[in-house]
Amino acid sequence: FFAIIKVQFISTATVFLEFWKRRRAVLTYDWDLIDWEDEEEELRPQFEAKYSQVERVNPITGKPEPFQPFPDKLSRLMVSVSGIFFMISLVLTAVFAVVVYRLVAMEQFASFKWYFIKKYWQFATSGTGVCINFMIIMSLNVVYEKVAYLLTDLEHPRTESEWENSFALKMFLFQFVNLNSSIFYIAFFLGRFAGRPGKYNKLFNRWRLEECHPSGCLIDLCLQMGVIMVLKQMWNNFMELGYPLLQNWWSRRKMKRGGQLMEHKVSLPQWEKDWNLQPMNLHGLMDEYLEMVLQFGFTTIFVAAFPLAPLLALLNNIIEIRLDAYKFVTQWRRPMPARATDIGIWYGILEGIGVLAVITNAFVIAITSDYIPRFVYAYKYGPCTDQGYRQEKCLKGYVNSSLSVFDLSELGMGYSGYCRYRDYRAPPWSSTPYEFTLQFWHVLAARLAFIIVFEHLVFGIKSFIAYLIPDMPKDLCDRMRREKYLVQEMMYEAELEHLQKERKKNGKQYHHEWP
Repeated sequence: FFAIIKVQFISTATVFLEFWKRRRAVLTYDWDLIDWEDEEEELRPQFEAKYSQVERVNPITGKPEPFQPFPDKLSRLMVSVSGIFFMISLVLTAVFAVVVYRLVAMEQFASFKWYFIKKYWQFATSGTGVCINFMIIMSLNVVYEKVAYLLTDLEHPRTESEWENSFALKMFLFQFVNLNSSIFYIAFFLGRFAGRPGKYNKLFNRWRLEECHPSGCLIDLCLQMGVIMVLKQMWNNFMELGYPLLQNWWSRRKMKRGGQLMEHKVSLPQWEKDWNLQPMNLHGLMDEYLEMVLQFGFTTIFVAAFPLAPLLALLNNIIEIRLDAYKFVTQWRRPMPARATDIGIWYGILEGIGVLAVITNAFVIAITSDYIPRFVYAYKYGPCTDQGYRQEKCLKGYVNSSLSVFDLSELGMGYSGYCRYRDYRAPPWSSTPYEFTLQFWHVLAARLAFIIVFEHLVFGIKSFIAYLIPDMPKDLCDRMRREKYLVQEMMYEAELEHLQKERKKNGKQYHHEWP
């Protein structure tokens, strides 16, 4: 079931990107930008001021212009990359702080006075941890934007487009890691290193490492994704519409206090009303692109763990279309138009997310879910061994097979008897107590094999779909070829007419055919 969902959504993501390329081609043709190329961009004033002493002849214009030496460019790039890794390490530190909180809260909630919290201490720990993690994410986003500005200016890009691409890539890396680091922790690390009864691993020799919910790690992962996605969409919608509304209200209030507003608003000309609106942010539509790209990642990377993500994204986008329309028409000044043939660096980022989604979902299905252990049990250890997986009775005894036995007397606290825990370890009465059983290694080998086969299969499907869907619609190709043919015919006729006039002028005899 998980595998089918994964293939469907990854295929849908590929179809989406391929049809976007077709839509882009249509828009480029309709706006007469097929043969349009960016004019030679002007140098940024900061670049000219910094490197005015070093000049080089531009191979296109043939004029001397400021030039950034390669050693200087490399050193600045290394400093920028170091800053990026430092901020990513800061994100990982924040995730570690949340992990420590979960360990402390787990111990406190398990011994809480309220019976409801004491009974559902795992959900209480996960829920409060998600909320704290979300507040850290939104706080760090403010810091990341300032750091991205600083690092991009430090690189001294040559043109505005280079500056925008560099800034967009940094913002995406910062926010993607900030948003998904805790999700990756829950998906692939939570409960993997907790140990076993009698030999639990502890952090700082004080707090026992957290384990997944008895029903599996997918519950914790689904809760984490659901809370972060819903809260972030609500916060983004508020900041996109509520914040400009508050700013415009405050501006009108200040104008009233300063006596700059007349008694009737109608008396103000429209251009002055528009001028009193909020200006568009400095980096244009980058925030809109970034929001959509991060949402695309949420709906593809962990879709096997949270199938509701595409539905939530669809509902959010339906609402946001109207909110953006209202914001652009009534709350923002009219933005300056600029021609472009594509969405720039964002398409490459979307394709990178698609590749990462294939790898991540393969690991989620193989490692986080119980799909592979159930599969191995049904074919190797269940009642249908060597008979094929035909019906649900083949999983009879699976839960008992997935539980190991621990002798309580080994705790040295006066307990007796046995308890069960989720793992594949030998019982205490065996010759190698608490060592991994053969079933553990079979499950591990099956997981690795599934990851390799599934990734290659999905990548093959992606490539096949991309091959089947042409980048341009056939009718558009026909129209472009027709236009090209007509232009050539016009050139031939114009040249023929010119040659005939020249022959008449020189008194030469001419024929009604191509010379």
